[in-house]
Amino acid sequence: MLWISSTENKQWQEEENFINEKGIEIVIGAEKGKPIYGFGACFSELGIKAISSLDGEKRRAVYDDFFGKDGCGFSFCRLPVGANDFAESWYSYNDVENDFSMDHFSIDRDKKYLIPAIKEAQEHCPELSLFASPWSPPTWMKFPKVYNYGKFIMTDENLKAYALYFKKYLEAYEAEGIHISQLHVQNEIFANQKFPSCVWSGEDLRKFISEYLIDEVGDKTEIWFGTINGPEMGQLMLTTRHNGFLNLIMQDPKCAKNISGASYQWAGKFGILQAEEDYPELNLINSEVECGEGKNTWDYAMYSFEMYRHYFAHGARACTYWNMALDERKMSSWGWSQNSLINVINGEVVYNPDYYMVKHFSHFVKRGAVMLETRGHFNTNTAVFKNPNGERVAVIMNPFDKNKTVTIEGKNFVLKPRSFHSVIL
Repeated sequence: MLWISSTENKQWQEEENFINEKGIEIVIGAEKGKPIYGFGACFSELGIKAISSLDGEKRRAVYDDFFGKDGCGFSFCRLPVGANDFAESWYSYNDVENDFSMDHFSIDRDKKYLIPAIKEAQEHCPELSLFASPWSPPTWMKFPKVYNYGKFIMTDENLKAYALYFKKYLEAYEAEGIHISQLHVQNEIFANQKFPSCVWSGEDLRKFISEYLIDEVGDKTEIWFGTINGPEMGQLMLTTRHNGFLNLIMQDPKCAKNISGASYQWAGKFGILQAEEDYPELNLINSEVECGEGKNTWDYAMYSFEMYRHYFAHGARACTYWNMALDERKMSSWGWSQNSLINVINGEVVYNPDYYMVKHFSHFVKRGAVMLETRGHFNTNTAVFKNPNGERVAVIMNPFDKNKTVTIEGKNFVLKPRSFHSVIL
């Protein structure tokens, strides 16, 4: 049995603090859900730029801490299709207006940061899987013609061109030796934001996917519906409901046959509950953990644990963190400070609380693991997985300000205050 713990002041320590007194019992049951894809984060220009500023030995150590077997063991990561809000500047792969035949399509911009970073990650994890999503189409396909805000202009010419845009993207990355396993059609389908975004109605997405995208790229990758950032609460609730989006799209027979899964983030923590109930055959993931305000606190890491546990408990096959790395500014291209797994400051690497929270899952829980049912009064702070080799891993958080003792299969574990734990049973 191996037991690793992390507290705010002391991370990744081996423990042997067993006692005879029984604690809150955690009962482990049968398998639930589908085998997981793994864990990871998003490749973004500003994050890769921060890592690239390190000298060679430190940079290699960071990639090993993310992708190596002795580190987080990331094996399932996200890519932006064009600019996201952590690009150096906003761009698409074809900014030539009305180039419907995509003659000027090019991924040359990605050869500066994204593609070299992916290839370095592959050196540490050859089995790395990637999913990709756009934040914005080329601006000439939108109204208004800007990366941030706006809607897609639903003309036949635009729809054909955008489907071709995705095909060329998949083929261009394949030519670089990088296979995109999943294409998620739009990041945050409800987000009309100051960062790169594009709002779609459910019916417009149905039309694009069913009548254009499937025929163009369906033999090249899995098509996913997402990323879904709803249903939103408050005034946006009535326009972001499950019935107006995933449920509407899945009523289309062609979509139902060809859509492999749905991805959820932010307010999608509510939407995944309905997807799990209506479409148990669909694959589901958490595509982005909420990103905080750049303070990188232990409290926020504990909240992120709650989100990981919530998504896995409701059918997610992966949880992907957002910012892999940032510099000391912690800033998006439009001025939002956000959390990250690490910060690069004056040539040195700072490992943030979320790094250790994620590692407590990802280091021990392997691709192909299945979540196990649990019962007890510590249930929502516990996630247990069975690895493909039969090994079982319990990942537990004590969110309270005092010791808590939990009992698992007759063994009593004293959990330090405000701590994360990984136990190989």
